[in-house]
Amino acid sequence: MLCVTHLSRHYGQLKAVQDVSLSVPAGSFVGVIGRSGAGKSTLLRMINRLENPSGGGISHQGQDVSRLQGLALRQWRRDCAMVFQQFNLIGRLDVLTNVLMGRLTAVPNWRALLQMWSDDDKSRALLTLERFDMAQFAAKRCDQLSGGQQQRVAICRALVQEPKIILADEPIASLDPRNTKAVMDALRSINREHGITVICNLRSLDVARDYCDRLVGLAAGEVVFDGSPETLTDSLVTRLYGMEARHVADEPWAKAADVSKVELAFS
Repeated sequence: MLCVTHLSRHYGQLKAVQDVSLSVPAGSFVGVIGRSGAGKSTLLRMINRLENPSGGGISHQGQDVSRLQGLALRQWRRDCAMVFQQFNLIGRLDVLTNVLMGRLTAVPNWRALLQMWSDDDKSRALLTLERFDMAQFAAKRCDQLSGGQQQRVAICRALVQEPKIILADEPIASLDPRNTKAVMDALRSINREHGITVICNLRSLDVARDYCDRLVGLAAGEVVFDGSPETLTDSLVTRLYGMEARHVADEPWAKAADVSKVELAFS
């Protein structure tokens, strides 16, 4: 169980996240939804401890995550892997090496520095790439891949960390519909087959409803909805996005990530 209790993050007078409390059971697939600036990214960055909370706490299996330092913090970031919108890959390095970077917390620093990866680490990375149909690109530079391919490499890198939680911060925001489906299918596969908790920030309401078991809606840094996709009403959508539900579906970013339309288009 991951527990977030009265969590807040302030930047001067700006309240990016305000008094957020959540309990996320292991094995959940949670979508965090809301308009840009609602506090979604800040929330995930605090859970991973890339940002320090201004108030409140985070705990996982009885451990106070918000107070971790040094080696304990490094181990938490291994257990709680992050997938970023902009991939955060090293473009000049090949795909396999980028995936192996996910093993940094599991090997001595000198081995990582010299890139002396064990056969077991290489095998683990290649099997993960193969699972997501990326093994044929193992020797290719990452900056020669498409956006969707790079995001799948980033997911593979997160998975070889052997995490208990994956935090995905708008992983499909810059992708076309076909790659959107590939990336979201990959995250769902990780969740269902490995039992890894996935918390995913999403702009598209359609994608969130199709893939997530639970939705958490943020508006101005506060939780205004927490429940199953079926219970999200039009009035709550209006509060979350500042427009009527039918207008949300008409937005360009919503259309680009409409997985139901993608499946029809490629069937």
